[in-house]
Amino acid sequence: MPAEPVQAPGRYRILRDVVTYNSIGATYADTRRPDPRIAARIHHALGDAATVINVGAGTGSYEPSRTVLAVEPSSVMIAQRPAGSARALEASAESIPLPDDSADAVMALLTVHHWRDLEAGIGELRRIARRRIVIFTFDHDINRRFWLLDEYLPEAAAVDDTRVVGLDRLVTLLGGARIETVPVPHDCADGFLAAFWRRPEAYLDPHVRAGISLFARTSDEVIQPGLARLSDDLSSGRWHHRHADLLHRETLDAGYRLLITDL
Repeated sequence: MPAEPVQAPGRYRILRDVVTYNSIGATYADTRRPDPRIAARIHHALGDAATVINVGAGTGSYEPSRTVLAVEPSSVMIAQRPAGSARALEASAESIPLPDDSADAVMALLTVHHWRDLEAGIGELRRIARRRIVIFTFDHDINRRFWLLDEYLPEAAAVDDTRVVGLDRLVTLLGGARIETVPVPHDCADGFLAAFWRRPEAYLDPHVRAGISLFARTSDEVIQPGLARLSDDLSSGRWHHRHADLLHRETLDAGYRLLITDL
């Protein structure tokens, strides 16, 4: 059994969309398994940091063995952390009850677009990190052109646009950052939004969609017409004809980026 989460003191607010993650988090252990190629990029970005804190940690994907603490507001996510993983603190990124310079490095993976107060959250990362911050996020301008959003779910994408975190803003708040492109493998094990770019039928699976926040935050009324069009296009072969250029590619740049800041 995973260790019991440590509750944050009452004065620390949990601001992330915990309701959403208490809902979609139930399938995370199945659909959001770490991909080893992305893990290698993240671990390399952490450098020689001896201690790491994972903020917005979810179920613990991509945590290196040197992780000393995970910060996560959703109890459902914390409950799925594997036995032997780092101790979890139930708290939000915007108000972390830890002293300054708590670890050599802090990482925050596919989480900043869920924070309600980005400036406060980045300020906390800078405060508790001694040497390095690593953020895994996405360039909205590129991600928005992903075929699923562009062709089938533009209305859902428009709703999600309200949570956009621009890379320029992130870099400014971090005080500068090196940006690295992280291509998505065609057989990516981590089922985030663009992971199935060469496996389009996966988006018709409710179990897969349950682990993707865009679907969890968007009503069926908005989602289902687009999924019906996708189903028809797969049955007729239109999707494969339209996207023949993808069928033999090994990776795709869907906008995912690592931001690395040295303090």
